[in-house]
Amino acid sequence: MKERVRIASGQGFWGDLLTAPKDQVTKGPIDYLVMDYLAEVTMSIMQKQKLRNPEFGYARDLVSTIDEILPVLTEKNIKMITNGGGVNLEACRDAIMEVARKHEIPLKLGVVTGDNILNDIDALQKVGTELRNMETDEQLDTVLDKLLSANVYLGAGPVVEALGQGAQIVVTGRTTDTGLTLAPMIHEFGWEMNDWNKMAAGTIAGHIIECGGQASGGNYMGNWRSVPDMANIGFPIIEATPTGEFWVTKHEGTGGMISRGTVAEQCLYEIGNPKEYITPDVIADFTSIHLEDQGDDRVRVYGISGRENTPFYKVSMSYSDGYSTFATLGYAWPDALEKAEAADAILRQRLTNLSLNFDEVRTEYIGYNACHGPLSETVNPDPQEVMLRIGVRGHDRNAVERFGKEIAPLILTGPPNVTGFTGGRPRPSEVIAYWPALIEKKLIDPRIKVEVVES
Repeated sequence: MKERVRIASGQGFWGDLLTAPKDQVTKGPIDYLVMDYLAEVTMSIMQKQKLRNPEFGYARDLVSTIDEILPVLTEKNIKMITNGGGVNLEACRDAIMEVARKHEIPLKLGVVTGDNILNDIDALQKVGTELRNMETDEQLDTVLDKLLSANVYLGAGPVVEALGQGAQIVVTGRTTDTGLTLAPMIHEFGWEMNDWNKMAAGTIAGHIIECGGQASGGNYMGNWRSVPDMANIGFPIIEATPTGEFWVTKHEGTGGMISRGTVAEQCLYEIGNPKEYITPDVIADFTSIHLEDQGDDRVRVYGISGRENTPFYKVSMSYSDGYSTFATLGYAWPDALEKAEAADAILRQRLTNLSLNFDEVRTEYIGYNACHGPLSETVNPDPQEVMLRIGVRGHDRNAVERFGKEIAPLILTGPPNVTGFTGGRPRPSEVIAYWPALIEKKLIDPRIKVEVVES
């Protein structure tokens, strides 16, 4: 058993800083690199890409990243865990194998499947699985014909199994963000998966680094001016011990900062009841977290407790819910706000004259109230410039498209503006709606396959 394991965050979302993974594997010692690509809406985007091209449907940035760092991973015996396989793990696997062959590097690649249940919905319903919306209690039948994706949040278990089979890189689909970090702790320290305090500790460690640079000073709402060298921000690293105690840190000489403030702020990210942070692996108690700032970009985290996990997985589903489009026009002082409000009234009247109906019409005055709402009346009553941002959402694509054709005429048939409208005529975009549900774990069969690429 290792005395300490260093687990580094390499990506916090699909589209994150492309230099971060290389920095993590070259600027200091680590044992694992975890790459988190998947947000709730990402799976639906990947599913649509796969429908257009059967070779797509995964985070293609992942492959170019592996191409860049695979020799370093091999030389330093660093293992990588990522959920970048998205909805097309087979294509992702093949692309990674091709990279290994290109570099003539032998590789054990673990692939975890079983999270994608889109094609199993009918069979699951026949055995009584309702998949009701967790937030509204609606029946799935109301959107069944519009479903785009349906993925179970698997936990750390399948990744642990892949590591146990010797995988050097593990690629999954929809695995919990926290499970990517918890899994190597279970594997390296031999933790029992019913040791709820340790499961909670590993889960919270994963939560702290799941958003990449957000734990090392990015997006910091405290004294953000105190964060040094953001251009060269170092992504966070968990230095874990067998007891469940761990430290949050980063490589020496990198920008950003690790402090009690940055770590505490990340602990509050995307949680509901802090005493019941529910994952497939454990129910973690965030009120039990103790943080100790030890200086030099090191924060000790200890005292964490957890409770037995639930018999359910969460299912993240998405469905098509109409169309939307947005447009912006700029207005300058004097009377910038009054001009923007007049333009909004004119446009809405024209939409009424055309008998165009929408589920929602939304107007924001950027530079005035887009951030502070009603407080803006006293904070900024006479702005120097205002961007009128107006959008519509509805199920009639033709109506949404026609709205876009009513923007340009405002340039010469409305109040005086300074920039025209930005980005050209707006086009309808498909609205992707989120449907969260629960499913019994016994109905899901995660599958693990470790394949060998010879040099």
